[in-house]
Amino acid sequence: MHCMSRNLDITLLRTFVAVADHGSMTAGGNALHLTQSAVSQQVARLEAFSGVLFFRGKRTLRLTPGGERLLGKARRLITLNDELWAEMTEGPLDGVIRLGVPYDLVGTWLPPVLKNFAAAHSQVDLRLVCMSSPELLAAIAAGTLDLALVEEPPGKSGGECLLVDRLVWVGAKGGAAFLKRPLPVSMVAETCAFRAVVLQALRERETTWQTLFESGSIDATQAMVRADLAVSVWLASTIPSDLVILPFDENLPELPLFSVNLYHARGQRSRAVHELAQQIRGRLK
Repeated sequence: MHCMSRNLDITLLRTFVAVADHGSMTAGGNALHLTQSAVSQQVARLEAFSGVLFFRGKRTLRLTPGGERLLGKARRLITLNDELWAEMTEGPLDGVIRLGVPYDLVGTWLPPVLKNFAAAHSQVDLRLVCMSSPELLAAIAAGTLDLALVEEPPGKSGGECLLVDRLVWVGAKGGAAFLKRPLPVSMVAETCAFRAVVLQALRERETTWQTLFESGSIDATQAMVRADLAVSVWLASTIPSDLVILPFDENLPELPLFSVNLYHARGQRSRAVHELAQQIRGRLK
């Protein structure tokens, strides 16, 4: 039996993703240089065969479960479409990209992004640099990096916010290091973006503490925590599976939210840098 092929309209998916990212028809339309009426019509066309994608409030939109399922696949399809179009019209990507990442983000969700990018763009020389967030900001300002992921308190930032996550205390499974006084705290580096807020929270709670082994190595800090010699602080989404989140109590104060922000070096961005930034966004947003 012959089945008639069906083709998705990438324009509809692009509009859907923009509205989902911005939380409103108007803002999504502004991002795409479309009127609100045009955006509403395109979303309605997509919903005609996909089902309802948004819960519509007075001022904002929220994705339905069906919208959530579609969003990730829509991003991947748009990315693939844009990659193919660029290769057919402009040739394969090449050049050098210098990507800066904090130590704690290297081993979590980043490897699949780098693997997929390298497989799709073998002519790009991708160089990974690991430093603390303050050092990454300095490197971006100096022009020695093309892209950087930087951990900062939420709010005013020179970068693009990709996610906001809770800062949490981390310890060994079944461990007792969190009961010791002074509290042994292992931070990856003295320049760690979390260090100032963590130590301020401990001072306000009047918890005695000592910092151990600030070596600049995430592996060393993880080893200290696994051996139950210290506790540490990570974003909740980056915790290794063999460690546990410690509950806040009178000695472990509640910690603030932190943003992961994407920074670009000043000046013209190459196609390769633009494409890697898109893939990073697709992974985090």
